[in-house]
Amino acid sequence: MLSRSAVYATNGVVASSQPLAVSAGLSILRSGGSFVDAAIATSAVLCVVEPWASHLGGDAFVVLYDAAKRQTLALNGSGAAPQVATPERFRNGIPVRGITAATVPGLVDAWFRLHTLYGKMPFARLLEPAIEYAEQGYPISARKAQIWSNAARSSALRPVLQGLLGQERAPRAGEIVRCLDTARTLKAIAAGGRDAFYRGEIARRIVAFCRQHGGWFEADDLARHESELLPPLRVRYRRHTVHGQPPVSQGIILLEALALLDGFDLRRMELAQRTHLMIEAIKCAYADRWAYLGDPRMVPPRAEALLDPTYIRERRAALSTERAKPLYAPGQLRDTNTTYFCIADKEGNAISFIQSIYHPFGSGVVVEGTGILLNNRMRGFSLNPNSPNHLAPGKRPIHTLNAYVITRGDELAYVGGTPGGDIQVQTNLQVISQLIDFELDPQRAIEQPRWAWQPTSSTEPSEGVLTVETDDPNAELLEALRQRGHNPRTTPLGTHPSAVQLIQKLGNTYCAGSDPRAEGHAAGY
Repeated sequence: MLSRSAVYATNGVVASSQPLAVSAGLSILRSGGSFVDAAIATSAVLCVVEPWASHLGGDAFVVLYDAAKRQTLALNGSGAAPQVATPERFRNGIPVRGITAATVPGLVDAWFRLHTLYGKMPFARLLEPAIEYAEQGYPISARKAQIWSNAARSSALRPVLQGLLGQERAPRAGEIVRCLDTARTLKAIAAGGRDAFYRGEIARRIVAFCRQHGGWFEADDLARHESELLPPLRVRYRRHTVHGQPPVSQGIILLEALALLDGFDLRRMELAQRTHLMIEAIKCAYADRWAYLGDPRMVPPRAEALLDPTYIRERRAALSTERAKPLYAPGQLRDTNTTYFCIADKEGNAISFIQSIYHPFGSGVVVEGTGILLNNRMRGFSLNPNSPNHLAPGKRPIHTLNAYVITRGDELAYVGGTPGGDIQVQTNLQVISQLIDFELDPQRAIEQPRWAWQPTSSTEPSEGVLTVETDDPNAELLEALRQRGHNPRTTPLGTHPSAVQLIQKLGNTYCAGSDPRAEGHAAGY
């Protein structure tokens, strides 16, 4: 895997998986826009140029740092199941594709909620770069052309090409691609604001399309949607505080794992022992996620209890420090495809922003005439009636999406995250350890080899498959993990399914890194 240099800047920085999105965000910062203005512009461009990962029909989660107040804030921009969606309607399981796999889109409302709090520029100005790329076109890279080619070979995804690009053939590398229907929808949002999407003509088109094609959205499902602003969950890790996503994000897995590992001196451990302990901490936290996490509006909120110091001490004692456990039992509580980017501005504000339609190309359904690709987040629900994440009308599924901000005292230290489904929390754990335990700069931390423990089910207790990045199938680490009871598979260095973006605050300077596993970069001024 090729190495990159970290990027240093003083006035502002953007790190994203797609170069055109980076340029859009940086342009807004240079024009006097706020960190949130730049985030909205970046987010909208990503919907156009990486539609397999996020779109107007998807969701978003945010953790931000307000430099003036020296405070952090979390936003949950995820949508709920339609009011008529019940477990009985899914007797054959929740489908991966199709219109019944979609929850209410939350991304557009998240834009406006954030803009109300921190926007400086007119909202319509922020959508101009995305509208230009959608209307005038943008060139497809070789890597992205391959993604479209794969979609064209899938009967379930082939209609997406016509719905978004207006063509049945996959675009080739270097070809200019246009998304004219998406451009019209973005213009309608720019002119009519949030209500154009959730109450106006766009909402009417979504509802009419659902009625025509067997979907379940009604006008009230869209009209009642509202993003949720909350204090982040927080844990201490060494001399830092990690601010993470509250449920319905499963970001608590990252925070619980960090809290468990805070009781061990990872820096003094040899690599295999350190890796083993981190894997076991993740598995332990997953057991609690499956047992206790659901939409806190509809099931007892458990997040704070899972991070309680007494509970963490008990869970730490349950960790198998020498041998791998296939599954961990949950602790005993007392009754008391995705895209990521981060931005920091010259005032010291920062935003950690992740958005998604879940699986590649989401539901595979584009609402006719709108260029809106719907998510398939219904797949995040459990159909087990004993699960706190059991599907119910108007309920939000547990999300893999999570983002983080790290402070030291009340000063910004890092802002980062990654796509990667269930692997997100594990990647974030490894990168945070590299930053804090080993004091690597963002780019070096990003480029370290990674492991991934992939549970066989996202929604139910399950064993997992461990993969380790390496170009040496006889590496000492692999044999040492086998001796501890793991059964690691290998994946070539640089092929781990994540794309970390990361910013560090160093006094009055930013240092940023971007994952060479993706084609984006970090840029500042």
